[in-house]
Amino acid sequence: MKISYTVAMLAISCGIMFQSCCSTCPTALVPPFTDPEAPDNTLTKAEIKDGWAMLWDGKTTEGWQKATMAPFPASGWTIENGVLSVDKGNGGESQNGGDIITTRMYRNFILSVDFMLTPGANSGIKYFVNPAVNEAKNASAIGCEFQILDDELHPDAKLGVKGNRKLGSLYDLIPAPEVKPLNPMGEWNNAVVIVNGNHVEHWLNGTKLLEYDRNNQMFNALVAYSKYRNWINFGNFEEGYILLQDHGDQVSYKNIKIKELK
Repeated sequence: MKISYTVAMLAISCGIMFQSCCSTCPTALVPPFTDPEAPDNTLTKAEIKDGWAMLWDGKTTEGWQKATMAPFPASGWTIENGVLSVDKGNGGESQNGGDIITTRMYRNFILSVDFMLTPGANSGIKYFVNPAVNEAKNASAIGCEFQILDDELHPDAKLGVKGNRKLGSLYDLIPAPEVKPLNPMGEWNNAVVIVNGNHVEHWLNGTKLLEYDRNNQMFNALVAYSKYRNWINFGNFEEGYILLQDHGDQVSYKNIKIKELK
């Protein structure tokens, strides 16, 4: 069924409405979920009892691979002092070490990731990634994306529709609020993605930025008028890999953990 431009614009408007009221919307799952005083890259006894697991151990590449399903990149990513960093490159997508993904797929989950930007940097946390539908092996793998971006200095912030390429947005689909609780450059921030069936939420530093439902006409309308319109079943897979993006800029990650939901 062909999706009209009117439906697409309505979908974008609904996306704006979601994000404009989202910080006060009730939810049964409210970040932060972990103890900020706990050592980095570890789980407390309470977290373990609650079903959390580390996605990265803070020391090795275990559990991660290149997005092309090859072994973890030999260069382009650095592990040092409990921090996983994309090395500075030429600013191109997946042109240095390349994107990395988990070694298994996930379906329903709460994903919590601490990240730190450098001036002018671009990266992203993607989910529902399916490398089998990626056309170019030297390009970024495709999936729903929690945008990680320096909104002030990176040109991508000025592209897209109504700011849907700025930090915290569902990249190229639904914008995050203009005013958001972002810590100053050089400090750590916490991104959370909640996926429960077809319902998805983006959180930043304990505040909900946006929420949406996929596998429906409204979501498909957004996709139809985005850069993803030609990708098979974009955002509607039942499960997928989780990805950290190499966009040629230095961005650091730690405390990458996940709680799978039944």
